[in-house]
Amino acid sequence: MSSPDVPDLAALGPRLPSPVQEVRDERFSRRGLRLLLKRDDLIHPELIGNKWRKLAPVLATAHGRTVLTFGGAYSNHLRATAAAGRLLGLPTVGVVRGQELADRPLNPSLARCAADGMRLHFVERSAYRRTTEPAVLARVLRAAGAEDAYVVPEGGSSTEAVRGCRALGEELRERADVVALACGTGGTLAGLAAGLAPGQRALGVPVLRGGFLTADIVDLQERAFGGRRGVWTLDDRFHFGGYARAPACLDAFAEDFENRHGLPVERLYVAKLLYGLVALAEEGAFPHGTTVAAVITGRPFP
Repeated sequence: MSSPDVPDLAALGPRLPSPVQEVRDERFSRRGLRLLLKRDDLIHPELIGNKWRKLAPVLATAHGRTVLTFGGAYSNHLRATAAAGRLLGLPTVGVVRGQELADRPLNPSLARCAADGMRLHFVERSAYRRTTEPAVLARVLRAAGAEDAYVVPEGGSSTEAVRGCRALGEELRERADVVALACGTGGTLAGLAAGLAPGQRALGVPVLRGGFLTADIVDLQERAFGGRRGVWTLDDRFHFGGYARAPACLDAFAEDFENRHGLPVERLYVAKLLYGLVALAEEGAFPHGTTVAAVITGRPFP
């Protein structure tokens, strides 16, 4: 039983382990491949996918304090944190990249955060990039009136969150040869890879351009587990220009996948993952007989 100041996350009724669904897709089957969908989008109606796995262990240590975290204007992490705050009765503050957004109408993503009770604090992009520096972070916390807040890093990729995502890999042990997922800050991949069995490998599809994620994931694993864990690689070719970029060709691909398999395809992460897997299958990147599991980390919004 939880103490009064510790959120009772189990009371929210998460569906764990999340289901695994096999889909028949000739783009894979004609090359002797099986495609599984790890339906983390079905864990909880509001705290979906890797957001539950990352936030649950973090919020359990917040002990009723205000939770402050960071994100861009379309951040899934901000929305999930705001929803968790409402469900658990925790005050939340979202530090949003882009001071210029403060005087504009809120987009649907930020409007949902505000409706869930999150207090939004907009900062200049130059300062936002430096919030990992203690002095800059302290200034931001003072300006936001949240000096005593429990701070969660952008994307939720704290040490606790990375350890929490290890269960995702453990749930897929012996189920697939390759487990693939879209990556933002890399925390989910860092934990997933640590939970896989020997002989399995994780494949990350970054949704941001820049090629910086390998070093970040290594650092996350070192802090969470004391060193690199599991076999994992990244393929940086499928970001479509960067975060929140979903050109017409990607939208058409996602709509086609939806029509083929009846799966609502989230555009910023999941569509890029699935597009990348189809491209890799067509390139012959997976040996005949390989089972590929794609982690479905979200649903379309709004």
